[in-house]
Order: sequence, then structure tokens, then C-alpha cells
Amino acid sequence: MTEIRTVTTLTAKRAEVEAAIANYESRLAQARADLAHINAVISIFEASGDRDATKAYTDIHRLFARGELVAICKAALASQGPMNTRALVTHILKAKGLHAGDKVLAKSVAARLIHALRMQAKRGKIAVRGKERGAIVWEMS
Repeated sequence: MTEIRTVTTLTAKRAEVEAAIANYESRLAQARADLAHINAVISIFEASGDRDATKAYTDIHRLFARGELVAICKAALASQGPMNTRALVTHILKAKGLHAGDKVLAKSVAARLIHALRMQAKRGKIAVRGKERGAIVWEMS
């Protein structure tokens, strides 16, 4: 049975429109990347030199003494039971007298905390209980 000319024409047109959409999507992605770079350059040139106006680089290397991070976590886990990483970070920041609402600092502490607690779990001193909304739940072994 021969194909109807209308179906053939519509099939060709569909392929043409799909190709155009793919082209527009790739150009849109590039335009979004360009816009992000332009915004970054504008923020650099608009910087007033005021340290409070710019995002700070968080170096927590000297913030904790050797073993202090794990000691604070173990004390919290022993007294309050299993806790997830977010709750532990909040507890640590409050224990050190730091601003618990600082997201940059909390993210840096969380990265270091996860590594330290994974090493403790590897040694059998702390156990991973599971995950809770994407955060690891820790408990004393």
C-alpha cells in the first residue's frame, strides 16, 4: 500500500521541527552560560572592596584542633542518640560559638565532618544507620 503524500510531508516537517528545537535548546544553554559569565564579571567589577559585601572563602583548617570535630560529634551522639549530618553540623557550630545560619561555613564543616566520620566508621567507632532526606544518619557503635 502506498503512503499518503500528506503523511510523508508531515513526517518530514516533524523531523525538521525537532531538529530546530534541538538547535534552539543548545543555543539557549549556551546563552544561559554566557549570561552567568557576564553576571560574574559584573559582580567582580561592582565589588566595592568591602569585605562584608563579597562572599568569603571559608578556610576551616585551623578552626578545629586535632580530633576536636570527632570529639564534639561523639559527645552529641552519646547524649542525643542518632543524628544526621545536618543536625551534627548545627550542633558543632553552636558548640564552637559560630553562626549556625552561615550556609558557606556549614557546607565546609559538613564536608570535613563527613570525611572524619567515615574514617571513624571505617575503624568501627561510629556506625552509619542510613539516610534521612539525603543526609547520612550517624550513631555510636
